[in-house]
Amino acid sequence: MIAVVGAGLMGAATAWQLARQGHEVTLVEAYDIGHKHGSSHGSSRIFRRAYADPFYVGLTGKAYEEWRELEHDGSTPLLRTTGGLDLGEGRDPEGLAVTLGAAGVPYELLGAEAASERWPQIRFEGPALYHPDAGVIDADETVATCVRRAIDHGADAWIGVRVTGFDVQAKVLLRTDDGRELVADTVVVAAGAWLPELQLPVALPPLRVTQQQVFHFRQREPSDAWPILVSKDESMQVFGLPSGADGGPLPAVKVAEHDRGTPTTATTRSGAVDPASRARVSDFVHDRLPGLDPVPVVETTCLYTAAPDEDFVLDRHGSLVIVSPCSGHGAKFAPLIGAMAADLATGRTEPHPRFRLRRTA
Repeated sequence: MIAVVGAGLMGAATAWQLARQGHEVTLVEAYDIGHKHGSSHGSSRIFRRAYADPFYVGLTGKAYEEWRELEHDGSTPLLRTTGGLDLGEGRDPEGLAVTLGAAGVPYELLGAEAASERWPQIRFEGPALYHPDAGVIDADETVATCVRRAIDHGADAWIGVRVTGFDVQAKVLLRTDDGRELVADTVVVAAGAWLPELQLPVALPPLRVTQQQVFHFRQREPSDAWPILVSKDESMQVFGLPSGADGGPLPAVKVAEHDRGTPTTATTRSGAVDPASRARVSDFVHDRLPGLDPVPVVETTCLYTAAPDEDFVLDRHGSLVIVSPCSGHGAKFAPLIGAMAADLATGRTEPHPRFRLRRTA
């Protein structure tokens, strides 16, 4: 039997992949499905193929196939294609174009004038890379679909049950806060920002948990079709994407800083939005996104759990499989990570060297 601890995007996707393969699975989640305490809630997460690193470009192609498989199995649309923009000197649109071209990913490299004609709601100050395969993932619906289909495929789900102890011998004994015990041959630990607090019998890399600020801005023209965008210059790195239900009843765009989170832990996070971040993001919207009202209509926080190299953690240590694929860019890979974690749990594959607990130089 394989237990999966955590039913966020990665744990839910792992349970789905394992259950559909016919394995005996128990999924354990401390909160309700779709809770807002971690990193996996909301209607808007970015899917993009534009990475400077060819390794991740390749992974996005595999992830896209897994998204479509999940949608087919769950009879639910989860990934909506909008196209995506990369702009700013720090994003190096010309370099990204070379990397995407080498991988066979379609793209256009546009000058500022041509980009402004196509997206007048955005102010361009230099070249921009556009790739049509980018889009928006509904994280809430993804978690719900994975859990529903895992149960349909035979998985057991313990919801609102917190794991309080791991006794790792030949098998793993899990103890929970409601007094139950669960014996598993293998345990997949996909606890997100709670991972550093679990006191697992395994050395973890130095994971940094931060509270991120997220803002939603009303579209001035409701009919405008917004792509996802990533902008980076000397002062800040910002991402934006259509908000979906998170932005309220009228069309809105979610905009946030990627690189200025507040250090915290999963249990001590304040949940309070940083006013300095609000001011910086609102100024960015005012200066660079004239198609949006620069006063946020909704604001919230979420958590990043980042490794120093921003690669993921996806490794096996004895009977434990450790899954921490976040670093602020993991959501787009969720069903693929589920497949990779399932393969580790069943012994079908070895961990990728870049994702091991102990990195090589």
